[in-house]
Amino acid sequence: MQPVTATVEVGAGAVEADSRPLRGWQRRALVKYLTGQARDFLAVATPGSGKTTFALRVAAELLAHRVVEQITVVVPTEHLKVQWAQAAARHGLALDPRFSNTSAATSPEYHGVMVTYAQVASRPTLHRVRTEQRNTLVIFDEIHHGGDAKTWGDAIREAFSDATRRLALTGTPFRSDDSPIPFVNYTSGADGIQRSEADHTYGYSEALADGVVRPVVFLAYSGEARWRDSAGEEHAARLGEPLSAEQTARAWRTALDPAGEWMPAVIAAADQRLRQLRTHIPDAGGMIIASDQTAARAYAALLTRLTAEAPTVVLSDDPGSSTRISQFAEGTSRWLVAVRMVSEGVDVPRLSVGIYATSASTPLFFAQAIGRFVRSRRPGETASIFVPSVPTLLQLASELEAQRNHVLGAPHRESLDDPLLDDPAVRTQTEKTDEDKGFTSLGADAELDQVIFDGSSFGTAAPAGSDEEADYLGIPGLLDVDQMRALLHRRQDEQLQKRAASGRAAPASGTSTSGAMHGQLRELRRELNSLVSVAHHRTGKPHGWIHNELRRRCGGPPIAAATRDQLQERIVALRQLNSELS
Repeated sequence: MQPVTATVEVGAGAVEADSRPLRGWQRRALVKYLTGQARDFLAVATPGSGKTTFALRVAAELLAHRVVEQITVVVPTEHLKVQWAQAAARHGLALDPRFSNTSAATSPEYHGVMVTYAQVASRPTLHRVRTEQRNTLVIFDEIHHGGDAKTWGDAIREAFSDATRRLALTGTPFRSDDSPIPFVNYTSGADGIQRSEADHTYGYSEALADGVVRPVVFLAYSGEARWRDSAGEEHAARLGEPLSAEQTARAWRTALDPAGEWMPAVIAAADQRLRQLRTHIPDAGGMIIASDQTAARAYAALLTRLTAEAPTVVLSDDPGSSTRISQFAEGTSRWLVAVRMVSEGVDVPRLSVGIYATSASTPLFFAQAIGRFVRSRRPGETASIFVPSVPTLLQLASELEAQRNHVLGAPHRESLDDPLLDDPAVRTQTEKTDEDKGFTSLGADAELDQVIFDGSSFGTAAPAGSDEEADYLGIPGLLDVDQMRALLHRRQDEQLQKRAASGRAAPASGTSTSGAMHGQLRELRRELNSLVSVAHHRTGKPHGWIHNELRRRCGGPPIAAATRDQLQERIVALRQLNSELS
C-alpha cells in the first residue's frame, strides 16, 4: 500500500502533508471522493476510526490541485477547534482555531479557519461572504448537529450554499427528530419513507474486524432502589426487571444519586477494573459521564474519597475545560468526570473504562458517548463500560454494532425516541418540575446483573464487593474478541459449578418475589447462551448472528432486555433447531 502525499503551499513556502499510510477504509473513501469529484460527500465512519485524518487528506489534495483556495471546518464545540487545528498541523495544514465573528480577519498563512455550528448560526452572512470570496472547501464535523434547531440548519445553508466543495462527516448519521440534516441526500425506500444516504460507510463491526476499534464489554448493574414520592408514599423497584416507564425512571434516578449506595459501589468496581487494566496498559484512564454539573462535582468528590486521587473535572465548554481535557489526554492520571462536552468528538485514546451515570438514553447520545472509549492503540485492548441495568441502555449496548440512518417520518420516532425522556424523573437537575421537588431518593443496593459482550449476555447476579464480581473485574486487559468471549463463558460456567457445589439453586418457577423474577431472568439468559454456544459449534455461525436470527424469528429486543416469556420462546426455538442439527 503506497502512502498518499500532497504538497500544500503555505504562504511563500510549501509543506508536505503527513505521508503515513491511510487505513484501508480511508484509502477507499479517498479514491471514491477523488474519482467522483462530487460537490457534496457524506462519509459515515464509526467513532474512533479516523474521520479527521480522512478529511484532512481530502483537504490537502484539493488544495494541492487548486480545486479550492481555503478551508472552513465546522465543529460542535470549542475544544474540537483546537483538536482539529493540532491534527491539521500534522498534515501540513494551518487552520486558525481562534477565528471569531467579532474579529473575522485571519493571517494569509492559514489555509482556513475553525468555527462552531453556533458561531455560524449567530452570523451566517459573515460566513457566506467569506465563502463567496474564494473557492472554499467546507468540512462539517458531526454533520447531524446541523439539524439541532431550525435556525442552525437555515444558517448553515445560508452560509455555505455557495461553497465549492462540502465534505460532511459523522459517526452517528441519525437523529431522534425529523429535522433534515443540511447538505445530506435523502432517498425514499419501498415503504415511501425517506432515509439519509451516505457516499461511504465504515461501521463499527467492520472497524472491529480490522482492529481499528476496541471491543466493548458492558457491565450492567442492577439493585433494589427505594424512593419517596411527593405524596409521602415510599416505593421500591429493582433495576433490570420489567417495570413501567415511571418506575424505571424513578429507580434509575435513585441509583444515580451521589448520596446513595449504588454509585459508590459502581465507582469502586470501575476503579478496580481500571487498576486491573493498568497492569497491562499503564496509562489507561476512566471517565464518568454525568447528567449535570451538580452530579459531576459530587461524583468527583466520591472518586477522591474512594481512590485517594482527585480526578480531572470538566464542567463546561470553556477554554479552561479544553485545557484540562488536553492535559488529561496527554497525562497518566486515572479519572476524568465530565457532563456532555466529552461525549462527542473529543479524542482521548487512553480512555478504557467508563461509567454511564447519566439519564440521557437516545441512540445518538449513547453511541457518541461509547465512541469515546473505542479508539484502539494496540491489539488486544478492550473497553469496559459500567451502565445501570435499564432496558433502554441494555438494548443499545446489545446493538452496538447496528448501523442506522436518519429517517424522516413518524415511524422512525417510534423506534428511536426514548419514552423515558418525557418523564420528569430523568430530566437533569436544572430542569426540575414541581413534581420532582417532592421526590426523595432513599437509596439503592448495587449488584452486577449481567455482562454484555458481542451481542451476548452473561448472567452473574454478583453482589458488589463479592468474589464473583471480582472474577469479572479482574479479566485481563489484553484479549481479542474470541479470547474475551471464551473467558466470559468460562467465568459463567465456573460460577454455575460453584453454586451447584454450595447447594445454591435457581429460584423455583412460579414464585412471585422480585428477587425470584430476577433469578429466573438470569437463569433463562444462561440457558439461552448455552444453547447458542451449542448452535455455534454445530453451524459455525457467530454467536451474534444466532441471537439476531432468533430475534428475527421470535421477535422482541436483544437478550439483555428480553422478558421471561421472550427468552423462553427463543429457548424452545433454539432447542428445536439444535435437535434438527443432531
